[in-house]
Amino acid sequence: MKKLLTLLMLAGVFTFSATAQGFSDSDSTEVDSAAVDTAQAEEVYEEPVEEIAEIVAPVEEPAESKGFHQVVKEQFIDGGPTFMGIVLACLILGLAIAIERIIHLNMASTNTKKLLADVEDALNAGGPDAAKEVCRNTRGPVASIFTQGLMRMSEGVEMVEKSIIAYGSVEMGKLERGMIWISLFISLAPMLGFMGTVIGMIEAFDAIAEAGDVSPALVASGIKVALLTTVGGLIVAVILQLFYNYLVSKVDSIVNSMEDASISLVDLLVKHNLSK
Repeated sequence: MKKLLTLLMLAGVFTFSATAQGFSDSDSTEVDSAAVDTAQAEEVYEEPVEEIAEIVAPVEEPAESKGFHQVVKEQFIDGGPTFMGIVLACLILGLAIAIERIIHLNMASTNTKKLLADVEDALNAGGPDAAKEVCRNTRGPVASIFTQGLMRMSEGVEMVEKSIIAYGSVEMGKLERGMIWISLFISLAPMLGFMGTVIGMIEAFDAIAEAGDVSPALVASGIKVALLTTVGGLIVAVILQLFYNYLVSKVDSIVNSMEDASISLVDLLVKHNLSK
């Protein structure tokens, strides 16, 4: 009887242990399968999440580029207010004179062919007085020269020629008035720039002497300031030179027109005197 109970107890123990082992194996299998599923899910969703993150991530805006006027302002300040201010004053004064001269020369331009035709018609219709009235009502140096020539008409053609030549020189001087100042600013601006360069180099070498060492940053700063004044002076000279050349060509055109018209007027007066 005792042996039977012992066998039953051993069978129960073995059965319980086998059952427990089965449950543990099944639990571990479930845990392993769950871990595998989780890993696969992470792999599946990893790429979409990264793509969404890249899309949603804020785009870095590029640094704002400086405008032209801002760059010019910074370079002007770096060049030093003393010499750069003087160079800027040369530019402003030169441009003011050039613009005034351009307006004056454009107003001084005259249609000489039309004026000669009107003077001839007035001479034939009303004589010298009517011709002088036509010239007085017309603006420009050509009309002024015609007026002076017609005022000497009674003294002969030779006096008309002398009067035209003399008064033509006066009108030419009026046309060229102010041009010398533009030429002065064209020469002065680069010289001021070069002077600023020399002074800037002297200051750079003084800083090197005080520091006792040739520092690249120290030398570069002084040289930059020195060269900016030179660049400013050259830019002013180039701008004013363009205006100056335009004004010279305009004056030459008006002078040539004056000379041709004067010759035509003398021929017209000779023809009028012969027709009497």
